[in-house]
Amino acid sequence: MNMPEPFERDYRIAYSDTDIKRQLRLSRLFTLLQEAATDHAALLGAGREKTLDRGILWIVTLQQATVRRMPVYDEPVKIVTWPGKPKHVLFPRYYRIIDKRGDALIEASSLWALMDQNTRKAVFPEQCGILVPGMQTGMETALPRAPKPPLTEETFAFTVPYSYIDQNGHMNNTRYFDLAEDRMPAALRARRLCGVQTEYSREARPDETITLKKELVGDTFLLAGESEGQKLFRLALSYAPEEF
Repeated sequence: MNMPEPFERDYRIAYSDTDIKRQLRLSRLFTLLQEAATDHAALLGAGREKTLDRGILWIVTLQQATVRRMPVYDEPVKIVTWPGKPKHVLFPRYYRIIDKRGDALIEASSLWALMDQNTRKAVFPEQCGILVPGMQTGMETALPRAPKPPLTEETFAFTVPYSYIDQNGHMNNTRYFDLAEDRMPAALRARRLCGVQTEYSREARPDETITLKKELVGDTFLLAGESEGQKLFRLALSYAPEEF
């Protein structure tokens, strides 16, 4: 039996992928990574026929990324992804974005789980016959860890708009990056992004009003949300020190 190999996709950064700096937008980065992961899972026998069409949803629980440089408009890159060894109900996955010289611009990892579309509860892979064989390439980066929460007492409200909802019926995890960038200090957005950590504890549903906290700690912007006393998400974006 042939061993599975990492999935590779050539991609050219499009105009709609970029921000005012002509760099790949953060939310679009994670969209591209997740699309590659979904397509690879399908090739490994865990596509929509075994999941979505049976009312089983793939969800992201934790993510992290180390960014050496964001790709820019019209730049050709290669997106590489592969699964790690499953851990009980969690499916690790690794990613790399490589430039035309073969240098890794971004290295990332995530933990995925399965959720029942009707009950909104976790599904055990063996119960539904979903198996994603893990592999080891030697290029694995660290798995994600939960970021620290903001310590500020100041809060503000945000109501989840319809446009943020994906086909899983909740606020898509990539839209939390848009939420963060819209609310961080303007000067921070001009600096180079170095690292990302996110945790998703509970889904945010359409028209749900959530309570947000934000804080700038050194060069790291923290954003967290809760609803009815329950933690929804935590996010940490780290930037290079300001140049003088």
